[in-house]
Amino acid sequence: MDWLLFLTFLAACAGAATTGAMFEPGKWYDDLDKPWWTPPGLVFPIVWTLLYLSIAYAAARVAVLPGSGQALALWAAQIAFNTLWSPIFFGLKRMRAAMAILCVLWLAVALTMVSFWLLDPLAGLLFLPYLIWVTIAGALNFSVWQRNPQFA
Repeated sequence: MDWLLFLTFLAACAGAATTGAMFEPGKWYDDLDKPWWTPPGLVFPIVWTLLYLSIAYAAARVAVLPGSGQALALWAAQIAFNTLWSPIFFGLKRMRAAMAILCVLWLAVALTMVSFWLLDPLAGLLFLPYLIWVTIAGALNFSVWQRNPQFA
C-alpha cells in the first residue's frame, strides 16, 4: 500500500473530524429531547476515528486502480458532505438542513461503497460500517428534529 496516499486521504478525514471537534454538541444538545437509543457521547469520537481510518484505507486501495476516477470523485463528495454536517447541526442549530445534508451524505456513502466494491471488494466492505453509522446518525437527526421542532 502507498502510505503517502493513505495519509493524504486520512488528512481529508482529519479535516472533517476537525469540524466535528470545533462544533461540539455542548449544553444546547444536552438539553434537547432525544430518543432513548441515543449513543453516549463517548461513542462518537471512537466510532468516527475507526470509520475515518477505514475509509481512508479504502480510498488508498482504490486510488491506485485503473478506472477509479468516478469512485474517487464520489469519495470526495461524501467527505465534503460529512464535513458540512456538524457546523449546520451543532453550529447553526438547523436540524432540517442537517437532515438534508445527511440524506445526501447517505447517498454519497452508498454510491462510494458500490463503486469501491466494483473495483476492490474489500474497499467496498470497508464502507459498510460507515453506511450503517450514517444510517443511525440520520435516524437520530430525524428523531431529535421531530422531538424539538423549535430548531427546525
